[in-house]
Amino acid sequence: MAGPPPARPVTGALHAGAWWVWALGLATAASRTTNPLLLALIVAVAGYVVAVRHTAGAGARPYAAFLKLGLAVLAIRLVFAVLLGSPVPGTHTLLTLPEVPLPHWAQGVRIGGRVTAEGVVFALYDALRLAALLACVGAANALAAPARLLKSLPGALYEAGVAVVVALTFAPNLVADVRRVRAARRLRGRPGRGFRGLLQVGLPVLEGALERSVALAAAMDARGYGRTAEVPPAVRRTTSALTLGGLLGVCAGTYGLLAGQGAGYGAPLLAAGLLAALGGLRLGGRRSVRTRYRPDRWDARAWLVSGSGAAAAALTVWAGAYAPGALHPPAVPLTAPELPLWPAASVLLGLAPALPWTAGRAPAPAVPGQRNAPLSSSRRSRTP
Repeated sequence: MAGPPPARPVTGALHAGAWWVWALGLATAASRTTNPLLLALIVAVAGYVVAVRHTAGAGARPYAAFLKLGLAVLAIRLVFAVLLGSPVPGTHTLLTLPEVPLPHWAQGVRIGGRVTAEGVVFALYDALRLAALLACVGAANALAAPARLLKSLPGALYEAGVAVVVALTFAPNLVADVRRVRAARRLRGRPGRGFRGLLQVGLPVLEGALERSVALAAAMDARGYGRTAEVPPAVRRTTSALTLGGLLGVCAGTYGLLAGQGAGYGAPLLAAGLLAALGGLRLGGRRSVRTRYRPDRWDARAWLVSGSGAAAAALTVWAGAYAPGALHPPAVPLTAPELPLWPAASVLLGLAPALPWTAGRAPAPAVPGQRNAPLSSSRRSRTP
């Protein structure tokens, strides 16, 4: 006699939106400071969480790729600071380059000339902030699949969400294509480094991107993408009015909160705008006829992960209100940066996803040529 049907396997993956909220919170904290110690701490927190929570199939390749991109941005910014100068005046001269004379209408711009230590330090602080932002985006790409995030978007934002998902998956797919083409060239005994190798790798990568775009368009057309349900004209007009009015209310409320005189009406206007926008999105979702198979659940672990990133951002913004010098160390005069206590403690809240009770891992990406994932131990057939 057959036994009871096997229980549905429960996935341990966290909601993709929780990972993105956590990463955007760390990115917001990074955008509010130029302290190199705090920025290095943010990169270390993001890297540790990626090392603990990624799966063996997904790996940390997107995070490593964004780290390399951040190092490239850092090098380019320093080269520009040396060749084109810096707006920060300095007294400590590192070297003097031959200066190219420019016409009178190009005043304020120079090529070459005196390179000061203060200008290089200012450029270094500014480039480190951008590198930290790229590291946070790389952590989100390594921990959350953008395709899973698309499943959780409201129906009214589905078209825009597809464009965002395609844009977010471009960088990881580009890195994977470059690695695949370079590995194939090494097996054939062809060089894959240098400027000539880069040119020979670029054409297959662009061809693969074009083929992937055509395959995506064909798959969307085969699945009936773009079909919309019929809704009454009154519902369409109400949806447009609520969405547009809600967005205007959000903009006006945000401006009121940022302005010193509009703090009294900013919060109510922002709340009313959010409610109106949410109502418009809810009504707009009626036009979407798509269904969701096993939608991701926003559970307590997702609240903890997203809340840690939001708390890190909020506390860093609050710390910048009473101690701006700690978050923005001056480049003139040259002084060693100090690690402020409370902003550092705020950034360390981002380590919450690495705790044992938030053991939700990022799902492994689909392997080309593999249709179905291996069955879990509870679903495998037992031998008599």
